[in-house]
Amino acid sequence: MKDPDHQVYGEGIKSLRNAGIDVTVGVLEALVSDQLAPYVHHRKTGRPYVILKIATTLDGKVAAPDGSSQWITGPEARREGHKLRAYSDAICVGKGTVISDNPQLTVRDWMPDDGILQNLDPRRVVLGKVPTEAAVHPCYEFTGDLFGLLEELGDDGVLQLLVEGGASTYKAFHDLGLVNEYQLFLAPAFMGGSDGVNIFSGDSSQAISDLWRGRIQEVAELGKDIKVTVVPEHN
Repeated sequence: MKDPDHQVYGEGIKSLRNAGIDVTVGVLEALVSDQLAPYVHHRKTGRPYVILKIATTLDGKVAAPDGSSQWITGPEARREGHKLRAYSDAICVGKGTVISDNPQLTVRDWMPDDGILQNLDPRRVVLGKVPTEAAVHPCYEFTGDLFGLLEELGDDGVLQLLVEGGASTYKAFHDLGLVNEYQLFLAPAFMGGSDGVNIFSGDSSQAISDLWRGRIQEVAELGKDIKVTVVPEHN
C-alpha cells in the first residue's frame, strides 16, 4: 500500500521504479492496512487511533456495586490486556478509576517473544486531578476537552491511545465518536442484578432504531474468557 503520509505518498515507489525495479501495489493491502491502522489513522487525521479496552461480565457490568472490579477476567485475558498496553503509546483513564482502583497502568504480565526485558509502559494520562500518592504517577493530568487531548497527543507522536475506563470515560469517548476500536474481554460471569456498574454511564439509546451498531472484526478465546473486537461500521 502507499504510505498515507502526504509528505512521502508514493515517493518510495517512484524511486524504486525509477531505478528499474518492478513494484506491485495492493498485495494483501486490506491485511496490511489493518495491521497499520494506528499509523494510517494518525497520518490521515493527526490524532491517535483510540481503542477502548473493556473487561466485562456477560450482563455488561464492569464493576460491582461496591466499586470493586479486580478481577472480572482471568490471567490469560489480563496478559492480553498488558500486551495491548505494550503496543500502545499512551493509556488513558478517568480520575474515578484511579481513586477506586489505584492502578499502576504498567506492562507487568506480558513479555515479548524474544524475552528481552525493556520499558514497554505507555505514557499515562488521567482525565482530572488525582491524589499525589496515587500509583499512576508520574502521569499527565488533563482537564480539557477530549478533542483537544487527542490533538495534543497526536502532535506529540502518539499513534495509539488505549482507554481503560471507567464507565463515564468510556461514555465520553463513545458519545463523541472518537473510538476506532472496541476490545471487549468477556468473562463467563453474571453480576446478576441492575445495581452493578454498566460499561457506559448515563442515558441509553431511547429506541432500537437509535442503537449504535458496529462490525465484529475478531473473536478470540483467552483461557475461560472471550475477546471480541468491534469496529464502527464506517471504519
